[in-house]
Amino acid sequence: MIGSALSAWLQESGLSRSSIGLFGSITIAYSINFLWSPLLDRVKPPFLGQRRGWILLTQLFIILACIGLAVIPVEKELLLAGLIGFSIALFSATQDIAIDAYRIDIIKPDEKDKLAAASAMATAGWWTGFGGLGSIPFFIADLPNWEWSEIYYVLAAIMAVMSVIVLIAKEPVTDRLEKQQLAEKAYAKWQAIEGVALTSSQKVANWLLVTLVEPFRDFFNRNGFKLAMSILLFIFLFKMGEAFLGRMSIVFYKEIGFTNTEIGSLSKLLNWWVTIVFAIIGGMVNIRYGIYRGLMISGIAMASSNLMFALMASVGPDKMLFVATIFVDGFTAAWGSVALVAFISLLCNQAFSASQYALMASLGVLGRTFMASSSGFLVDWMDGNWSAFFILTALMVIPSLLFLWLIRDDIHRLEKR
Repeated sequence: MIGSALSAWLQESGLSRSSIGLFGSITIAYSINFLWSPLLDRVKPPFLGQRRGWILLTQLFIILACIGLAVIPVEKELLLAGLIGFSIALFSATQDIAIDAYRIDIIKPDEKDKLAAASAMATAGWWTGFGGLGSIPFFIADLPNWEWSEIYYVLAAIMAVMSVIVLIAKEPVTDRLEKQQLAEKAYAKWQAIEGVALTSSQKVANWLLVTLVEPFRDFFNRNGFKLAMSILLFIFLFKMGEAFLGRMSIVFYKEIGFTNTEIGSLSKLLNWWVTIVFAIIGGMVNIRYGIYRGLMISGIAMASSNLMFALMASVGPDKMLFVATIFVDGFTAAWGSVALVAFISLLCNQAFSASQYALMASLGVLGRTFMASSSGFLVDWMDGNWSAFFILTALMVIPSLLFLWLIRDDIHRLEKR
């Protein structure tokens, strides 16, 4: 909705690469969703339960925002389009929090071996939307008498169908409430004066402390400050190169001569199936060899796959090379995503799964949203030298792999805990 389809729409509307890259910064909501994620652990919607209620609520707002993009002239009302696009990012980022928390909560504490499998399913599911359903706009765009604005009615309808699925899903059962009540008692004891009941303002402060402070205190307390910061820095760096590449990939495909249909069928549909297959295989490898090895091997593979894009930039719009590149990029990205999702899930306490997962995942998304918004400027600074740009994105993974090696013993300990 606000990624590939919107980038293609803006490119056909005549916007520059730099403008398209900057427009992508609206997705910064994915990087800062940890700021309001604690509310999803504490505020319960009046329907469907803690997790499903939030998922459905956000989906309804996304549907309305898609209709908003469909009815305004985007090329003439860029500011308004940006605001609506940001609202989609805001509700989608909130939906991500709820879905990730759902996945973590549905697995029992003694079933850590299922984290990699669940991560594989989450990756396959995400790509089903991004790659499978995400190809639909590109096919429709090449049909006679179809405008990009009309496509957003189709996207709204697809989201409406997804909302029906939420009604069928099973709400997770956890001891979240009991753990939060223990935290409340601890903070109340800290606030109280012996023999004196808490005042109304102290009760409000207690609720805010458990909601906003406890998830992060718990994370740093369980892991220690040094390891906690090391984990956060690694997550931030791991997919930086992929983020820069992904932001400019659609622009690159169109500039070297591929049509919307070719982009839809190869970049979306082919990548979809490749990702699903290798997400499952990656999950099996992580189960067998551990999350650390999965992260290290997939990181090296992701960097190597970026060099395929550099080769494409030199050769031109060769379909067979495009297929090979999409295949290699799809399976390395899937493997890396599964390993990273499993790693983050391993670190979460179910009492605060929404808050803690959002904190860590948002750091990984930060490179893809805020920092990668400068990718268009980088390509322009290189005078459109796509080969050099893709080689640079391959080198961006090196710092994260060095950091991963330094915390390898801690990761092994976390897996056994």
